[in-house]
Amino acid sequence: MRMTDEELLAALADPADDPARMERISTEIDAGFRLLSGRLGKAVAVFGSARPAPDDPRYAAARTMGARFAEAGFAVITGGGPGLMEAANRGATEAGGTSIGLGIELRHEQSLNPYLDASMTFRYFFARKLMFVRYASAFVVLPGGFGTLDELFEALTLVQTGKIHEFPVILIGTGHWAGLMAWTRERLQDQGFIAPDDIRLLQCTDDIDEAVGLIQQCHLRQLTL
Repeated sequence: MRMTDEELLAALADPADDPARMERISTEIDAGFRLLSGRLGKAVAVFGSARPAPDDPRYAAARTMGARFAEAGFAVITGGGPGLMEAANRGATEAGGTSIGLGIELRHEQSLNPYLDASMTFRYFFARKLMFVRYASAFVVLPGGFGTLDELFEALTLVQTGKIHEFPVILIGTGHWAGLMAWTRERLQDQGFIAPDDIRLLQCTDDIDEAVGLIQQCHLRQLTL
């Protein structure tokens, strides 16, 4: 059985069904807006792998990070799944903050974690992505797979092209991300595929307090736009 967005993207999908598809997409976006509008205040979207177990040191670090964001007054929004997403949600909940999970219909790794104040499972990736950008003040990216990288580069593209402003994109884990940072400098910047200033759109740190401070500064500037 096909998933909803799989059916939408199928090469042989019947165009006659498009009006009904548009109605479903509109309904899903409306439901996301209703869930999040007026609920969050300032918020941070946290992305990372669904695979690390609770005894993994990366899980513990993400849990601590979620708590620090909550203590700084930020709601924590994740994909709502297990692993590092669960850890960030758990930390926020345990610190008395707001914890949100925006899940996606998948064949694997799709269950929502139990540390959520509110949640929604989306059928369409792009509707879900809209919610992250619309309601977060920053993206914080932990180690993860293709889905994590997708969110990372989509956010960078939106910032680079001026679709969103004063929106920090922060990588947590200098050791993990060192290869990507070097490749971005040596293969993209040095060969002229991105402008010299574009490399500064991507920040990498091991210091959670530094990440919180960067996001707080950018949030204050967002308020003046």
